[in-house]
Amino acid sequence: MLEALADCGVETVPLMAAWAVPAGLITEKAHAWLHEVLKKSLQEAGALDGLLVAPHGAAVSVLTLDFDGQWLAQCRQVLGQRVPIVATLDLHANLSPKMVKTCDAVIAYRTNPHLDQYARGREAAKLMVATLRGDVLPATAAAYPRAILSMDRGCTDESPCQDLLAKVQEIQKRPHVLSASFLHGFAYSDVPEMGSSFCVVTDRRPDLAQQYADELAGVLLSMKDELVCRLPGTRDAVSDAAGREGTLCLLDVGDNVGGGAAGDGTYLLHELHRQQISQSFVSLYDPSAAAAAASAGVGATLDLSMGGHTDVLHGPPFVALVKVVRLHQGTFREDQPSHSGRSDYDMGPTAIVQTSNGITIQLTSKRVPPFSLRQITCCGLDPRSFRVLVAKGVNAPLAAYRPVCDHLIRVNTRGSTTVDLATLPYQHRRRPLFPFDSID
Repeated sequence: MLEALADCGVETVPLMAAWAVPAGLITEKAHAWLHEVLKKSLQEAGALDGLLVAPHGAAVSVLTLDFDGQWLAQCRQVLGQRVPIVATLDLHANLSPKMVKTCDAVIAYRTNPHLDQYARGREAAKLMVATLRGDVLPATAAAYPRAILSMDRGCTDESPCQDLLAKVQEIQKRPHVLSASFLHGFAYSDVPEMGSSFCVVTDRRPDLAQQYADELAGVLLSMKDELVCRLPGTRDAVSDAAGREGTLCLLDVGDNVGGGAAGDGTYLLHELHRQQISQSFVSLYDPSAAAAAASAGVGATLDLSMGGHTDVLHGPPFVALVKVVRLHQGTFREDQPSHSGRSDYDMGPTAIVQTSNGITIQLTSKRVPPFSLRQITCCGLDPRSFRVLVAKGVNAPLAAYRPVCDHLIRVNTRGSTTVDLATLPYQHRRRPLFPFDSID
């Protein structure tokens, strides 16, 4: 955004940025603080011609289920109706009518893994400049098909998303269309807006925007049977891995750190140990175990209980006699495009330990999603030296792990981000909603 605005000779007034690893609800205190900082920043900025924002779109607080919609509405209240607001959203946003009503234009990421934030930021900024110059007048409409895409079906260079994205791109090329977006939705935010959606922005043609959004929704519903989970269980996936040549990545779907899971799930680790798959790598969030390994020192052996401490959803602790192989401060930098676009990471004090049967376990003091191979290489490990790498994600790790893995297998593990959505205790979701309910 900033670069595109500079190219157009536009003065920028940065206001605020806030980020967190996905987890539970935003607390009341954090909610109030964020709103106060935002309101104060807007009031002190002076006269603004427009506002560019980048909400995720699936945030939930203890005070409101539609957190992003609420703070966007706060922006509109402070700025008034005449100042245009253009937003970029994460592809996993649960798009709400409040978000659409508040913003003049909404543009979502198109790729999963998310590698196109730079392009979408430039797109949003250029649309803002064109709006301020009077070249266009954005009209935005959304459609909400009663369906949710299973996370394992969400890679945009695989079907069915590849086919849906092709249709979105075809809509994008039609006359009067400024932008078209497919939002997969986020099944782990229990909100009324939870589900897939489409958003279309046209130039002065709200009727066309709605027509095209509805057309896209119809395409998704015609493909609804392709949206459901199709994954092997833990035992079958590890057995499959044992019979393959080369380096293989097992994607731990139920313990998806980028989706809000604990990061200390042990189901795959236990199964790798049970089937004696040596030369395996697993990263676990476990500050206590990392501290114990650091206290013992490099070269020491100790009995260690690892993982499974956050809750009862992600498997029991893995207890083993391990040797401390390496210790690391846990910071690293990613210079290549990766999911989320982040450059600097901090795992906290990190220990690398190894079991007697050759399983390497990384113990981190902070939850870090596996968006970068530097998470492994910064600790002096070569990903290619392992037969099996476990990455706690679904699609986000693909950009990082594909270059070093001959095979990638998504695994239907248990956990707070399970793809067996019917097992989750929803209270607020829409009804009917496929695949929970049958729909016409």
